[in-house]
Amino acid sequence: MTVLKGLGLNILSAGMVTAVGLNRAASAAALRGAIDGFAETQFVVPGGDWLVGAPVPLPKNWIGEKRLAHLAAGAVVDALAQHAASKADIEVIFCLAESERPGRPVRASESFAQKVLKYAGLSPQTKCQVVTHGRPSGFVALERARRVLRNGATEYVLIVGADTLLTGPTVAHYLRKNRLLTAENANGFIPGEAAAAILCTAGNATHFALTGLGLTREKAFLYNELDEDGLDLPLRADGMTQAYRDALEMSSLQDFGRIDFRLSDVSGEHFFFKQSALAMQRTMRLHRDPQPIWSPADCLGNIGAAFVPLMAAWGLEAYEKDYADGHRIMIEGSGDDGACGTAIFQTPNRNDSRRRKAA
Repeated sequence: MTVLKGLGLNILSAGMVTAVGLNRAASAAALRGAIDGFAETQFVVPGGDWLVGAPVPLPKNWIGEKRLAHLAAGAVVDALAQHAASKADIEVIFCLAESERPGRPVRASESFAQKVLKYAGLSPQTKCQVVTHGRPSGFVALERARRVLRNGATEYVLIVGADTLLTGPTVAHYLRKNRLLTAENANGFIPGEAAAAILCTAGNATHFALTGLGLTREKAFLYNELDEDGLDLPLRADGMTQAYRDALEMSSLQDFGRIDFRLSDVSGEHFFFKQSALAMQRTMRLHRDPQPIWSPADCLGNIGAAFVPLMAAWGLEAYEKDYADGHRIMIEGSGDDGACGTAIFQTPNRNDSRRRKAA
């Protein structure tokens, strides 16, 4: 097997609980087939219409923190199903919504973590960390996982992202900001909920390996016109561009044109599409065929802090089921506060292996 240069972090398995499937296999198959989980919710938008969202069809109508804990536990069980031995020496990093976001169902991170461990059948003494940066949380978790594994503190790290935007205060908040997709607002997103988990370990990059990571901040973020200094900066995507460059340099790729396909958290708002397009234009110098962009939000809506683990899980599934559009995968995401992140994963080049066999 081809040995890749990496950052000492491999993804072994993954789990998903989404509006289109209660495990990784079902969710990834639905995402590949562009099957969405959109449905009318109990929320009413201005004009009297029902708000469209992407709720997860759980077997019981749990609400609040308990519901989110069951989502997360389902993803954990799914990810560990093929690696039961990892339960003995594992650390968990939870990716959750921003602490200041209205309607955030998690009141106390520690009690939420204990609920997830209990529902997933893990020891209550399992080491846990919590990252509360919303959509970009997964990039911070990947960097933390690298440090934990490099220090030899544990053999496995499980990154778990869980979030829901389908709570009353959250919906009301985004309606006030005019950010939800409605009949009267085309420049908005569909709120959703999901959980995803990825099991990481250290070692040579031989399977689905993290090879580049970029974490930056965009000054011209979505709400910069509300900044205390009265800033209203034009969007040049400086933050995302730097994240691209950092990840590309770390992966020894140098040019965005060497990326085979992207997974992005863009979910319907023009600002984030523009940011992604500008970053691509500013880092691509090599001519290539059109580059595919996979967006889970097309089927799941905005799933907040679950985005990055879920995109990594989908990339792993695409590689293992041999339908990925190449072996160099970029995952990108950004938050409302300007936080930007990019991760590059590489896999053995199956085309090279097939050519050698044919020869």
